[in-house]
Amino acid sequence: MDGSTYDTPAKVLKRAQEAIGKKIKEIDKTGRLETGKGAIGTIIEESWFGYSPNSAAEPDFSKAGVELKVTPYKYISGRVSAKERLVCNIIDYMSEHEKTFESSSFWHKCKKMVIMSYEYKEGVAKGEFVIDKAVLFAFPDEYRAVIKNDWEKIVSKIRAGEAHLLTEGDTLYLAACTKGKDSSSVRRQPFSDIPAKQRAYSLKASFMTNILRRYIFGNEDDENIIKDWRLLETNSLEEIVEQKVSRYIGKTQHELKEYFSIASYPKNLNMLLFSRMIGLTGSAENAHEFRNANIIPKTICVDKNGGIKESMSFPAFRFCDIINETWEDSELRNLIEPARFLFVIFKKNDADEPVFERIKFWNIPADDLEEVKNVWERTIDIIKSGVQLQIDGNQTKNNLPKATESPVAHVRPHARNKADTYPLPDGRELTKQCFWFNSSYVKKIIDES
Repeated sequence: MDGSTYDTPAKVLKRAQEAIGKKIKEIDKTGRLETGKGAIGTIIEESWFGYSPNSAAEPDFSKAGVELKVTPYKYISGRVSAKERLVCNIIDYMSEHEKTFESSSFWHKCKKMVIMSYEYKEGVAKGEFVIDKAVLFAFPDEYRAVIKNDWEKIVSKIRAGEAHLLTEGDTLYLAACTKGKDSSSVRRQPFSDIPAKQRAYSLKASFMTNILRRYIFGNEDDENIIKDWRLLETNSLEEIVEQKVSRYIGKTQHELKEYFSIASYPKNLNMLLFSRMIGLTGSAENAHEFRNANIIPKTICVDKNGGIKESMSFPAFRFCDIINETWEDSELRNLIEPARFLFVIFKKNDADEPVFERIKFWNIPADDLEEVKNVWERTIDIIKSGVQLQIDGNQTKNNLPKATESPVAHVRPHARNKADTYPLPDGRELTKQCFWFNSSYVKKIIDES
């Protein structure tokens, strides 16, 4: 079965739309629901369109030039959000470096897609999920410009013999995600003898959220930093943001407050000032381009002697949930690796007033991500074997990984107060904890040119 009946995009889309309103169990004719991850996509391919799933370099419907993708979403705070990245095709390091973006395996396969969606609900059987949307999607020019730049970044690492150093955070919309059962899934690369993890081209979950909101559900309303997308044909997003803030370098917090007519001193003042620098009326954290690219802005205040007091926190984790994760699918990895952090750096002058110094885009290097994995694994082992608690006056100490045990990360409380707890697997309660980047590690990031 090859799906050759559907030889135009219109025919593929028409058949896809005929599935709207149907439960997955109504579509499944081959018992695929009983298989593991990826079963729903396979059911649509095999039982609905009548072709055998394969890993061919061609689009699923080669005559129509259309790739089929089935993607889940969920509601977070009342808004549609992609449940996961959209995995496209395996990267063949040995041949991809010889291509241009236009002839690349990704663009050849995925430049035009029929996207079918369904709402994922926790605790609901897969067979009960309902196909609710089906659209024909081609990348708008503004997205194509960013994706082309992303592809070039990925291939430049391959050409430099650094395929083993690829991470999802290297790029903005198009990422090189790991693809395989575990870290033993590796491939040869052409310009180095070091085996590289098997990776696939993927569209980041943050970018898929935008596609769902803007092109499938039609309710995207985030503010744009870039008013004319044609700027992206000659400048990267990072370069455009750097150009926008360059005129404010050296200005004090007070001068910036006056310039942008901010009367009060809100807790997030430095983030508010940065948002105004890049031309936003709202917060930079909600900027359209930053949400698309999973860029996370963080303000850092350096004291006049160059020190940084604060570590950098991530969301609190549930002890009973984290022990059932694998590293590849863990919340921590899927938060840190695809992210590109944007550090907005203020430094205090001799009068102890913050001065805007610069911004820095950064994503975690592969070696440091491996160290985070080590801290994560030690945390899992300690929770499983039973966290050791020791009462010391008004404090309850524990043996979860400390900042002194790793150059990169540690675990410590992240709660409103001592009563803000999660249960441990053995039934005891412990103050909510989260992973942190060490303050010394954040300083190292900031100090690197």
